[in-house]
Amino acid sequence: MQTYYDPADLKKFGKIGEFQKEFADKFFAYYGAVFAEGALTAREKSLIALAVSHTVQCPYCIDAYTSDTLEKGCSEQEMMEAVHVAAAIRGGATLVHGVQMMNKAKELSM
Repeated sequence: MQTYYDPADLKKFGKIGEFQKEFADKFFAYYGAVFAEGALTAREKSLIALAVSHTVQCPYCIDAYTSDTLEKGCSEQEMMEAVHVAAAIRGGATLVHGVQMMNKAKELSM
């Protein structure tokens, strides 16, 4: 079955600079620096990336960081917990915007 997202495209990501090398080089330098060991371990950063991948709903990122977290020794339970954290934040962000709706409804009802 053909899908909109082709998993094979993930392997082509490194070629993104073909149409704009300067920006791609800067992005990959930044990306590499962000994922280097720092105040957070590479393992922690990978779990964060997995959670964010679900929040932004990027199937390429989900594939990449599912593999990466497993390679870094994360358990399936840890991975799913990270996904639930992302879901809770996303749900909370939607709900807190309900306050804006409530404020506007109250303003218009006056």
